[in-house]
Amino acid sequence: MKMSIILIVFLCFSPVFATSTDTLTTNDSLNINQTLISSGVKFEMGFFNKGNPKKYYLGIWYKDIPSENIIIWVANRDSPLFSESSYLKLGNKSNILLFNGGTFVNWKTNESNGVNPVLQLLDSGNLVIREAGNPNPDNFIWQSFDHPTDTLIPGQKLGWNFKTSLDRFLTSWRGPDDPSVGNYTFDLDYHGDPEIYIKNGNEIIYRSGPWVGERFSGLPEMTSGEDNLNFSFVETADEVYYTLELPPNDRVKSRLIITYDGIAQRWTWNPDSKQWSKFWYVINDPCDDYRGCGPYTICNTSDIFVCQCPQGFRPKNPSAWNLRDGTDGCVRDTRLDCDSDGFLTLNNVKLPETTTAFVDATLNLDQCRDLCKKNYCNCTAFASSEFVKGVGSGCVIWTDDLIDMRYYIDGGQTFYMRLAAADLGTSPSNDSNDSKKVAIGIGLSAAAAIILAALTTLFIWKRKKSKNTQTGRSQDARGSKGGRTGRSTEILLNGLKGTSDGGHSGEAKNADDLELPIFDMYSMVVATDNFSEANKLGQGGFGRVYKGVMQDGEEVAVKRLSKESGQGCEEFKNEVQLIAKLQHRNLVRLLGCCIETNEKMLVYEYLENRSLDSILFHKERRSLLNWQTRFNIICGIARGLLYLHQDSRYRIIHRDLKVSNVLLDADMNPKISDFGMARIFGGDEIEGNTKRVVGTYGYMAPEYAMDGVFSIKSDVFSFGVLVLEIITGAKNRGFYNSDHELNLLGYTWKQWREGKGTEVVDKLIGENYSIDEVLRCLQVGLLCVQERPEDRPTMGSVVLMLSSESTSLPLPKLPGFSTGWNPVETDSSSSKHDESYTVNQVTVTVLNAR
Repeated sequence: MKMSIILIVFLCFSPVFATSTDTLTTNDSLNINQTLISSGVKFEMGFFNKGNPKKYYLGIWYKDIPSENIIIWVANRDSPLFSESSYLKLGNKSNILLFNGGTFVNWKTNESNGVNPVLQLLDSGNLVIREAGNPNPDNFIWQSFDHPTDTLIPGQKLGWNFKTSLDRFLTSWRGPDDPSVGNYTFDLDYHGDPEIYIKNGNEIIYRSGPWVGERFSGLPEMTSGEDNLNFSFVETADEVYYTLELPPNDRVKSRLIITYDGIAQRWTWNPDSKQWSKFWYVINDPCDDYRGCGPYTICNTSDIFVCQCPQGFRPKNPSAWNLRDGTDGCVRDTRLDCDSDGFLTLNNVKLPETTTAFVDATLNLDQCRDLCKKNYCNCTAFASSEFVKGVGSGCVIWTDDLIDMRYYIDGGQTFYMRLAAADLGTSPSNDSNDSKKVAIGIGLSAAAAIILAALTTLFIWKRKKSKNTQTGRSQDARGSKGGRTGRSTEILLNGLKGTSDGGHSGEAKNADDLELPIFDMYSMVVATDNFSEANKLGQGGFGRVYKGVMQDGEEVAVKRLSKESGQGCEEFKNEVQLIAKLQHRNLVRLLGCCIETNEKMLVYEYLENRSLDSILFHKERRSLLNWQTRFNIICGIARGLLYLHQDSRYRIIHRDLKVSNVLLDADMNPKISDFGMARIFGGDEIEGNTKRVVGTYGYMAPEYAMDGVFSIKSDVFSFGVLVLEIITGAKNRGFYNSDHELNLLGYTWKQWREGKGTEVVDKLIGENYSIDEVLRCLQVGLLCVQERPEDRPTMGSVVLMLSSESTSLPLPKLPGFSTGWNPVETDSSSSKHDESYTVNQVTVTVLNAR
């Protein structure tokens, strides 16, 4: 009975028959029941199915460990084959073709120029396309090692080839039996001092620390020589990569894998014991969590509360700190003065994040210290960039906040943190004072508890007494840039009209930490030359937007609420409290607000190129947007939206994403703006419902426009519309073509399905663009505008699809709202059930949701 079960399991995984060759020519094909076997019988390639017997994938596995069934590489991860007559063929263009039965190509690699190509499975586990008879074994036309899936094996590189712009990184499976692309990546970031990151979508969840000569700073368990395995890290002008190697003819096997649930593991196979041993893995403790403790905080698993402030620092937010929340980090007791500062030596430390660090491998430690002290007044720390067998060399200097540090009992390295001279003398008390410290601590805690109780009672009494009293305004901020911070913002906003949208409003949960400057009216009048017409940037139902110049010379955009606006108070309050929390390079930055003499104004950073629609839909200016600029704008908007949905402090639904709400800076970098309609979702919320539908015709998702249901997928729909408009240079609403029954979405989908996708591309782009890149963006846009929300990708998947040429894309279904109503744009207010108004140059449509 046991043998029968084993046989059934093996047959479900492995083909019944196998060829004995390791090579395939253009005259051959590989069927479902055939495999390639490397010459040394180490690896096997063929079709397999896991979990679902009706889905076939092309993969590579260990041949000499047959009972393990461990897949190290998968070709068609997101394009499974469903026919038992499926097969593989090497194309004449030196590319691999997978046919789902018949002549339909289900998956393929990029085309290349090969004269006499052959496909070969090597004993290294690398599947290669090479020229037949080529004596150079490393001169490959294509190789699977350049396109890893979830596993890294010896000889394979993890990192960047700058000549070809190739990024080799691991991507998890979606599930234990589902090899499709999952949520987690294991990737090398080459900026600063290169480090490896584990990400969930675009959210960093783990950082390895920089390479320090023998291992990564944050992996003390990683030692060269374990089971004869050697680690290498190569950094040249052409490449930056990490690899692992085994000696020739060694029977030991090793693999590094990123699991479907986001754990990186390093395994070794011992042929004598015939079992896999796990040497190290991450994430394995709270201090492995990326930024689990805030800036200038050191994580220590030996303490009850893992976050600790080093000498010379104190908690930034004592209240949260006492509740075991260290995410706000620590701040200095004494400011640095550049001349008299010194350095605190910390041992056994994981080096801070080095993305923006300065690195010079030619300097020694003394030269590094001098450079940090004399030439960098903003230098916050330094260390050796390499630390081999206890000897340091090279130099790395930090000039930003010190992020994601931790202590190790055994491991880490020496690190030098800059401190003010006064704080270098405040070393921690020795052990003989511990009992005194405990006694004092208990006394202070008791006193603090009594004082806190008294203050709480007093606060409640005073709040009840003055519940409806508005705090007066201070007048000493005139002409200044700030004057008041978050608490003042909350008090001033209390008088504004409350929200009427039901459920969560778009406002922040706690205004105490907004720290948003309050400008006075005098400053606004001076900055805008008394709101002169010459400084007006635009106008809408919300009011007017003016260019201003502050006293320090900073250019700003001032959005002035119209006194006649019936809707403005709610949106103003929402935008102030929400956007003050957001910090991302692809979101417009709110600098402050003004609430005085019945005036309500928002002060933003000034962006030279105004809104995207002022260029994209302008006949003369549209030629400024070549394809590379448009592609960068699409990717930037995607990253900004991903931040709102996943990476920010709150999950935020924008609800009014469109070209006029995308602003462009001097370098044409996009920034999402106008958060008056945005909504915050709680941790467990995935969708909301409203009777007051707000947004713009042509961008609203069907479920939102018809039923008032909104979610991150309704923003994805709007993004898809925006992508198609950027590619075509045409508006979705009011789109005209010879078939009046189709709007831009329907027309684009029709052309794409007929293989004529390039015909919709804006002619003003010219001929200088990548057809593959344009078609990929077109397909991503169509995936985003599918009718059913569950069919649309998340923004994490969108960013991945846009950034990776090797990612296979699913086929889009029919778009929502794909039929047109009238080739001429009409006023939404013509319906007696609808109401239309404008906010901040934005058409806002209010529908009675059905």
